Amino acid sequence: MKQLQVALGDRSYPIYIDEDLLKRADLLAAHIKSKQVLVVSNLTVAPLYLEILLAQLTAYQVETVILPDGEQYKTLDSVSAIFTVLLEKKLSRNATLIALGGGVIGDMGGFAAACYQRGIPFIQIPTTLLAQVDSSVGGKTGVNHALGKNMIGAFYQPQAVIIDTCVLKTLDDRQLSAGLAEVIKYGLICDVEFFIWLEANIEKLIARDNQALAFAIERSCFNKARIVAEDEFESGVRATLNLGHTFGHAIETGTHYSEYLHGEAIAIGMCQAADLSQRLGWLSNEEVKRIIALLKRAKLSVIPPKNLTTAHYLELMAVDKKNVDGKIRLIALEKIGKAALPMQVERELLEQTLNHYTGY
Repeated sequence: MKQLQVALGDRSYPIYIDEDLLKRADLLAAHIKSKQVLVVSNLTVAPLYLEILLAQLTAYQVETVILPDGEQYKTLDSVSAIFTVLLEKKLSRNATLIALGGGVIGDMGGFAAACYQRGIPFIQIPTTLLAQVDSSVGGKTGVNHALGKNMIGAFYQPQAVIIDTCVLKTLDDRQLSAGLAEVIKYGLICDVEFFIWLEANIEKLIARDNQALAFAIERSCFNKARIVAEDEFESGVRATLNLGHTFGHAIETGTHYSEYLHGEAIAIGMCQAADLSQRLGWLSNEEVKRIIALLKRAKLSVIPPKNLTTAHYLELMAVDKKNVDGKIRLIALEKIGKAALPMQVERELLEQTLNHYTGY
């Protein structure tokens, strides 16, 4: 079993990575604070893995909340459903919430844990590649709003992140590719050696080679944990983890969270960020082509939705957590393997990128 540490002082916690960790009752017991447990999952994941998890929790009073599956359900109404069970079952402030699912469940479960009685312990058990390499680590929790993605939430760290690589066997191909977008992001922002490794091994990841997937998950989590430890509340370097996200969040919001998986929108957003980086005089045309080629090999679309106009993009991008005093700030790449901190770019350059067909 691989074990990493997110070093945050008294809020530090481990990330466990291995096969069959869902069957490790001892790992769960080490991070459960009382006899009361609430498991939050969704209609896709629960039929596959809830029974296995519950078999490890027979020593506890366990309640469950099963929510609909999809980004469109990442709302305050869904979190309210979690609160209702917590209150109806009289769970105390020492109860542990376990989020069993992808990034949507992890974000909502974590947000509910952060809010209930001003904070109860929670454990992340991510079941998608994207959640395993990104959203389950770092303590970002929250929900979407019709006017903006992830604009309602809190920083709230879990007790542990338990990554069972076996669950990827039931992950559909589209979700796997969406997760690879975030994997590629780490190579782009801070780890050029990893990016080169991905160029050589992306087909192995698509083919679900166990060794390749385990390495990619561990390397991604290592990079994420290092950055979060340096900047927990995103006042500096942590913002670079949002490469392509301002563009991507606009795509998700503009299509009502119903057409694109998060990773799919971020892949397009990273293409747009690369285009902008070239216009800033940083990336070469050859580097932009390398980025787009790798995303395509990961079976990701690099073509933005045709129904979003430049004006609509700009309106949606104005609602972003990195913005300051109403000014759009973006993450660009100085080179492959090095991202710049959030910066305001000339409106003309941004409009050129938005007007440009990025499908290549």
